[in-house]
Amino acid sequence: MFFNKDKKDTDGGSEHLALLPLRDLVVFPYMVVPLIVGRKMSINALEDAAENDKRILLATQHSAATEDPEADDIYSFGTIANIIQMLRLPDGTVKVLVEGKERAKITAFTETETHFRVEVAPIPEMAETDPNITEVMANIKALFEEYVKLNKSIPPEMLLSISSIENPSRLADTLVAQLNIKLDERQKLLEQGDPLQRIATLQKFIQSEIEILQVEKKIKRRVRKQ
Repeated sequence: MFFNKDKKDTDGGSEHLALLPLRDLVVFPYMVVPLIVGRKMSINALEDAAENDKRILLATQHSAATEDPEADDIYSFGTIANIIQMLRLPDGTVKVLVEGKERAKITAFTETETHFRVEVAPIPEMAETDPNITEVMANIKALFEEYVKLNKSIPPEMLLSISSIENPSRLADTLVAQLNIKLDERQKLLEQGDPLQRIATLQKFIQSEIEILQVEKKIKRRVRKQ
């Protein structure tokens, strides 16, 4: 039998949620991600969440090699997600489709025996007051378009999706999913509350990737000529 606590405390707005530790993956708000879950504690966490509003906290392990993580092995910042679909497979693993909803910080572990259950404080999105935000968003959208033209692994239709986003926080989080950023850098971006700072970090990364791709393109052109 799993916990059946109230989703939110009345005093501070915190939530009690089951926790699913992730390996080699950081899930952001607005991301829809399929997961294959095999560890017993993780399956228990999913079943707990399925019985309690289908909300679950996704938080990444410091090391993917840790098979049985403890509280100290998990980053304290994660993403509250909704379980969209869950299917138990014949081999005992569970296939689950989750959608990231909002950032949250773990404030306490309340269960660690059958599975992890935590108290979390959701992190509200910062209201963007910079008068240049429209220009900043237009600049990174244009940069991303240049990047997509050079990087054939990103489907062109993603440009249409990115171009229609007007919320700076959503824009930053959506862009992260399309970029090959290292795990620890992704975690830092998840923990960064200011969307303008996240956009600035992503802009530097995309510019650097464009320069690398341009050099590779020149080298290939020279090889073909020779």
